[in-house]
Amino acid sequence: MGALSVNLCGIELDNPVIPASGTFGYGYEFAELYDINILGTFSFKGTTKQPRFGNPTPRIAECTAGMINAVGLQNPGVDKVISEELPKLKPCFHKPVMANVSGFSVSDYAYTCEKLDKEEQVGWLEVNVSCPNVHGGGMSFGTCPEAAAEVTAAVKKVTKKPVIVKLSPNVTDIVSIAKACEDAGADGISLINTLLGMRIDLRTRKPVIANKTGGFSGPAIFPVALRMVYQVACAVSIPVVGMGGVSSAEDVMEMMLAGATAVEVGAANLVNPYACRDIIRDLPRVMEMYNIQNLKDIIGGAH
Repeated sequence: MGALSVNLCGIELDNPVIPASGTFGYGYEFAELYDINILGTFSFKGTTKQPRFGNPTPRIAECTAGMINAVGLQNPGVDKVISEELPKLKPCFHKPVMANVSGFSVSDYAYTCEKLDKEEQVGWLEVNVSCPNVHGGGMSFGTCPEAAAEVTAAVKKVTKKPVIVKLSPNVTDIVSIAKACEDAGADGISLINTLLGMRIDLRTRKPVIANKTGGFSGPAIFPVALRMVYQVACAVSIPVVGMGGVSSAEDVMEMMLAGATAVEVGAANLVNPYACRDIIRDLPRVMEMYNIQNLKDIIGGAH
């Protein structure tokens, strides 16, 4: 069997497959279905400083080859995550976990990351800069290189663990934002977050989602995600985590050839809760088919 392990920001993973934030809860829910220690790691639900109820319903709309969601970062807040969610995870996951962090101001991000950085279970901080900047007119931190860099620098000041900045694809030039984050001290970049989309109900003639628009994910966005991962991996010298429409072992290989060190699987988990387990089990077969002995050897192989 080929070697599946990869090294992400100094931490060894048994394989590159990582369930993406918002599609895997806090992990223990899936541990009732299978042994989640088969995973490389997983990124837990986006966590904010204060508890959030999220957006009004309906929050989900189906699409051809994908889905739109506008959950609105519903979570119990960082203090409850530390006191309740992580202790529930500990008995069923024995590897470092990726903490996904969201915020609405630079100080929000720094506060939440500083708290999670102290948790033994946390291996990486995945900082989602796709959130609206409440002090900057509501524009996402991730749409502006300077704003993304400011968040990155603030988080790096208060943390010791690797910081991976998660980028939005809803921009003109994702490369300039990735490079700004690298220059500000990011240890890695993850991309892409969801594209912006909507559906309209023909009977009511109104948007299906209460929020009107939401994040479009699923297999339909894979080619866009692959292109952006390729571009960013060419431009930065830090590890890239690829995601966006990944639903098979072959997709994982494509992402790695584009330059991803590890690969997150998102919407596929909502369709099939065993998706990540099945992809990991299938990797050796696909490696043998394409005569790949070691996954580390194909990272960036398409460049």
